[in-house]
Amino acid sequence: MAIKMRILHTPGKKKLYNIANMIKAEYDLSINSVDKIPPAYSCDKERIVILALTGKGDVPDDLRLFCRELTKARAANVALMIDGTPAYADQLKAILKEAGTNVIDEVLYIKLGLPFLASVKPEEKATILAWVQKVTESLQ
Repeated sequence: MAIKMRILHTPGKKKLYNIANMIKAEYDLSINSVDKIPPAYSCDKERIVILALTGKGDVPDDLRLFCRELTKARAANVALMIDGTPAYADQLKAILKEAGTNVIDEVLYIKLGLPFLASVKPEEKATILAWVQKVTESLQ
């Protein structure tokens, strides 16, 4: 399936980086489709941007500023994969909707575990890829 997709992740989280690259390999995405937040290359006319984040409490300022720039022209749709709380996801959804992009309702909550564990278990891989498939099929 050819789709213009980017997967952006929180810097410093090796497991999120591995998950992003797993999705990239599964969907045969371009070389610069995986990047940290803020990305080296800005989003431009992306069909979907998947934000793989970790956090709790308030959204950090750098992430808030990045999300405010994700307009409809930069990212038609944004999906959230979060290692955190539903309240954190709701804050991000509000920021993204204010920017004008379409936010996918279904948020995937993941547990990263200990910082030095970077491998993705087969059951985690299946869950993540099923969610990505469901999200991409829901796009108009």
